[in-house]
Amino acid sequence: MSTFTPAVAVTPTVRPLTTRDADGLIEAATRAAEGLGVRGSVTVLDAGGHLLGFRRDDAAVLISGETSTRKAYTALQLDAPTADLVDLVRPEGLFHTLPTALDRPLLFLAGGVPLHRDGRLIGALGLGGGSPEQDHRIAVEAIVESGLA
Repeated sequence: MSTFTPAVAVTPTVRPLTTRDADGLIEAATRAAEGLGVRGSVTVLDAGGHLLGFRRDDAAVLISGETSTRKAYTALQLDAPTADLVDLVRPEGLFHTLPTALDRPLLFLAGGVPLHRDGRLIGALGLGGGSPEQDHRIAVEAIVESGLA
């Protein structure tokens, strides 16, 4: 008599984003921002949208903290850089009603980037305080420097 063992799909375990990762991202973003002369805020969220790390430069405008967090949240929820979403929420865009349809802190300005490890979404990074283009550039540079690209 033989025993039947069903095939079980094994999902590889992906190491989640850690506070050490968040600290490294914040330090890298701070260096990139200083290089551009930007005084702003950096937010790191884990895959569940929970705050993992935050820093606001002493000279940053206060709203940069809110914008960095909303950009990170938007990038996480849509698993896309916010720079890629701006045109989609314009009046003629595919998602033009999304910013007002949901009761969520979404912000469709460049500066939010999802974070992946082994192809899986593990969190997001958001920058606020510079121009949208500067914020996006700082986020991308920080991700590359931290080895999460």
